[in-house]
Amino acid sequence: MAIKFQYNKTYLQRLKKQLAVREKALPTLKNKEAALRSEVKKAKETAESFDRKLQKQLQEYQHAISLWDEFDNDLVSIKDVNLSVKKIAGVKTPVLEDVLFEIKEYSMFNRPTWYLDGIHITKQLANTALEREVFFQKMELLDHARKKTTQKVNLYEKVQIPGFEEAILKIKRYLEDEENLSKAAQKIVKNRLEAAEAKL
Repeated sequence: MAIKFQYNKTYLQRLKKQLAVREKALPTLKNKEAALRSEVKKAKETAESFDRKLQKQLQEYQHAISLWDEFDNDLVSIKDVNLSVKKIAGVKTPVLEDVLFEIKEYSMFNRPTWYLDGIHITKQLANTALEREVFFQKMELLDHARKKTTQKVNLYEKVQIPGFEEAILKIKRYLEDEENLSKAAQKIVKNRLEAAEAKL
C-alpha cells in the first residue's frame, strides 16, 4: 500500500503521529490475537466435548429404539432459550443460561410408565444439543474476530508501519537535501557579494 504524502514538515509530523499510533497499538492487537486464538481453541474443544456427549447419550438410548417409536414426539417442546452475552477479548459471545421446556398434558394411566423417563431423556438430549450449538456459534464468532485481528496485525506489521517509516525517511531526506541546497545557494550568493565588494 503506497502511502500518500507531500514533501513538507506538516506531512512529516502527521506521518510520525500515525506511525506512533500503529506502533503503540500493535502489541495490544497481538495480545488480543493470542487471547482470541486461545479462546477459539477452548470453545472448539468444549463444543466437540458436547458433540461427543450427545453422541454417547444417543448411543445409550439406542437399545430402547423400539420404545421410542411409541413415544409422542410432540409431548416435549422448547418454549424458550435464555441466552446471555459475555465479552471475550472485546467480542460478544452467547452463553446458554437456561432452556425452558413445555410439556403437553398426557394421561399417566393411558401411557407407559417409562414416559416420565422419556421426557427426562428428551430434555437432556435437547439441552446437550443446544449447549453444543451455542459453543459452535461462540467458536465461529471468536474465530471471525481472530481472523480480522490477524489481518489488522499483518496490515500494521507488514504494510503500514514499514510504509510510514519509508515515507518519513523520504521526507527527511528531501528536507535535508532542500536545506543543503539552500545553504549552498546562500554560500554562492555570499561569495558573489564578497567578490563584488572586493572589486569596489
